[in-house]
Amino acid sequence: MRDIILLQCTECKEKNYSTMKNKKNTTEKLNMKKYCSRCRHHTDHKETKS
Repeated sequence: MRDIILLQCTECKEKNYSTMKNKKNTTEKLNMKKYCSRCRHHTDHKETKS
């Protein structure tokens, strides 16, 4: 049930992180604050298609 998803920076559009998500329990897209090495500060990262 767990799928691998990618997290993409909302500012520079770089795909920085990968994580796992249970699509049965969490139907909406993930949105997390993570560190972006390209922007060099914490930004929002949204779930994207693999």
